Amino acid sequence: MAAFRYQALNATGGTVSGVLHADNARQARSQLRAQGLLPSAVDAVGTHERAVRRARRISPAELSLLTRQLATLLASGLTMEQSLTALVDDASQPFTREVLAGVKAEITAGLSLAGALGVYAGSFPDFYVALVRGGEESGALPLMLQHLADYLDARQALKQKTMLALLYPALVSVVAITIVTGLLIYVVPQVVQVFQQSRQSLPLLTRALIVLRDFLRGAWPYLLGAAIGAAVAARYALRREALRLRWHAWLLRVPVVGPLIRGVNTSRYASTLAILVTGGVPLLSALDSCARVMSNKVIANAIEQTMARVREGVSLARAMGETREFPRLLVHLVASGEVSGKLEEMLERSAQLELQTLERRLAVFLTVLEPVMILVMGGIVLMIVLAILLPIIEINQLVH
Repeated sequence: MAAFRYQALNATGGTVSGVLHADNARQARSQLRAQGLLPSAVDAVGTHERAVRRARRISPAELSLLTRQLATLLASGLTMEQSLTALVDDASQPFTREVLAGVKAEITAGLSLAGALGVYAGSFPDFYVALVRGGEESGALPLMLQHLADYLDARQALKQKTMLALLYPALVSVVAITIVTGLLIYVVPQVVQVFQQSRQSLPLLTRALIVLRDFLRGAWPYLLGAAIGAAVAARYALRREALRLRWHAWLLRVPVVGPLIRGVNTSRYASTLAILVTGGVPLLSALDSCARVMSNKVIANAIEQTMARVREGVSLARAMGETREFPRLLVHLVASGEVSGKLEEMLERSAQLELQTLERRLAVFLTVLEPVMILVMGGIVLMIVLAILLPIIEINQLVH
C-alpha cells in the first residue's frame, strides 16, 4: 500500500487533513467517503514532498517566530499535536499553514517531530532538524527549541544590520549614476552643439567624454547582453565542484572581502556546532550538519576533513588545527573545552567571540566603504562637470 495525504470537508463544513494508506488514489477517496468526508485533495506522499521541495522556503524571521511559539506551547504543557494545531490556526501565510499541517499529519501517522520536519527538507535546514532530533532524544525539546529560536534571531539580526548599513552606499550609488546619466544625455549634447556651431576645437577631456558617450550609446545592448551571458555562464560553471572550489578559495584570498567571508563562515560554524552539541546531537552528526550550512566550499571541505579525522579518533581541536582554515583562537578554545570537559561551554563562548569579531570587521568595512564610495562617485561627477565647463570657459576667454 501507498501513503496518501488528504484534505477533506467533514459534515459540518470544516476542513480536516491527514495521512491514510491505500492501494491507489481512488481507493483513498472511497475510504474518505466511507468515513463521511468529502475529499478535496488526495496526493501521494512522494508527489506532495516533491512539490513542497520545489516551493519557496519559510523566511528566517517566520521560522524563528514559529520555533519560539512552538517552544512556548510545549513548555506550557500542550501536546505536540495541540501545539501544531495552534500554529496552523495562527499562521498567516498559506504556504506556512500547508507545511505545518503536513508536519502535523506526519506526526499523527507515527513520525517524530524531527522525522516530520525531515519530510519538508526544503523548509527546514539540516541543522534545524538535527537539533530538534537531539532535543527529542535528550527529553529537553522545549529548551532546545528556545535556544534554536535565539540562534535564528541572532543570525537574522546580523543580516539586517548588514543590509541597513549597506543601504546608504547603495543610495549614494543610485544618486551618482542618475546624475552622471543626466549629464551625459542632456548637458553634454548641448555643449557639443554650441562648439560645433562656433567651429572651435573641444578640450581633450570633453572629446574623451563624447567618445565614451557615443560608444555607450551604440554598444549598450551588446554590453548588456555580454553581462547577462557572463552571469549565466558563471552560474553554470560554478555548478562544477572543482571550479566552485577554486572560486571560493580565491575569494578567501581577496583583501578585505576574504576575511569577511571567512568570518561569516567561521562564526556560523561555531554557533551551529555550539547549539547542536549543547542540544545533545552527537559530534559527528553535528559536524555533518555544520558542513551543510556553510556558504564557502573551502570551509565546508575543512569541516568534512575535521569530521573524517574525528572519526579516526583525533580530538576535535587537533583535527580543526590540521586544516589551517579556522581561527587559532577558536581552535584553542575548543582544545580547552575538550581538556576541561566543558566543550559545550567553550563552544558557546567561542561562538560569541566569533560573532563579535565578525561584527567589528563589518563595522570597519562599512565605515571605510562609505567615504570611499563618496570619493569615487564625486570624482566621476567632477570629471564630467569639468568636461562640460572647460569648453564654456574657453568660449568666455575668446569673447573677452
